[in-house]
Amino acid sequence: MDAKNHRLLIINPGSTSTKISMFDNRKCMFTESVFHDAPELLQYPTTNDQIPFRRTVIEKILAEHEVDIKTVDIWVGRGGCAYSQKAGVMEIDRHLVEDTAADKGGSDHPAKLGVMLAYDFCSRYGGKMYTVNPTNVDELCDYARVTGISGLYRRAQTHVLNQKAIAKKHAESIGSGYDKCSFIVCHIDGGITITAHKNGRMIDSTEGAGGDGPFSPTRLGSIPAMEIAAFMETHSTEDLRTMCSRSGGFVSHFGTSNAATIHKMMDDGDHKATLIWDSMVYQICKSIGAMAAVLEGKVDAILLTGGLVRYADIPSKISQRCAWIAPVFSYPGEIEQEAMAESVMDVLEGKASAFKYTGKPVFQGFSWDK
Repeated sequence: MDAKNHRLLIINPGSTSTKISMFDNRKCMFTESVFHDAPELLQYPTTNDQIPFRRTVIEKILAEHEVDIKTVDIWVGRGGCAYSQKAGVMEIDRHLVEDTAADKGGSDHPAKLGVMLAYDFCSRYGGKMYTVNPTNVDELCDYARVTGISGLYRRAQTHVLNQKAIAKKHAESIGSGYDKCSFIVCHIDGGITITAHKNGRMIDSTEGAGGDGPFSPTRLGSIPAMEIAAFMETHSTEDLRTMCSRSGGFVSHFGTSNAATIHKMMDDGDHKATLIWDSMVYQICKSIGAMAAVLEGKVDAILLTGGLVRYADIPSKISQRCAWIAPVFSYPGEIEQEAMAESVMDVLEGKASAFKYTGKPVFQGFSWDK
């Protein structure tokens, strides 16, 4: 068991924010989050190009809190975009960083920057580095993988970190275990994902950063293939990739990813803002219905989490359409920082083990693909 006092920096880049927390062992010393409107981030051609900007944001926050960065010995970054892996705590190494930067998992999500920044800081100042439940944890059932194109499969790509943390928290609140429950968990923020959790595994999910499921403040959501084909006649693949994760949804409709701006427009009676906002909620409900079918109607609860759940009309409208499926519970915001810190401390104290990145995806095709 490691009895040393550790100082952990938790790095959590999102599609509309940079959030960091400082922990002394399990005690949170502070948490700060800086909002980035889409136009601010779209000046960078790729997500990887944001590294210097995000590093400066983090260094500024630490300076404001009078933290000597050299005292940090554990770097924990949210992750994703490398080859899919199992759930849990994973060590960050050069192989993982290279595959993350190269989007080997086939998606481009700002969470990847957590791994890259942790590696950057650790290389400069020393220590150990980890990631926890990256966005591409793969626990999909085989039915969820198959598409109508031979050899083309759906990927696991969702808000794993917060969804699993909220699911475990709710299971404990009802005196049960996450591995004994069936939940539909909805992460509703700059990106939106809806996932079916069964007995501790995420067996099916929308792929928010891949152009699947509801549109969101920054993402385009599901669109019929032929409509996308028509769009591509006058746009590039890079345009489409950017709209999947950075310039779709509210950004496309209003030029901003700031939900507060859109909600105020709606409150002021703006018809377009009202229709777009309510359509987003409507699409969330459609995805909840789909996941209810995945779980064969045996749903213990529908759990709503993420920053946009702070707007009371969202849980209300979802309950109106979906409460017949299962009770609806709201957990506004997220508990990602705590989940990362607690999981890594379990490893440092010898209560759990971290694994190494394999460099191979969990799913490598079916037998007939060989």
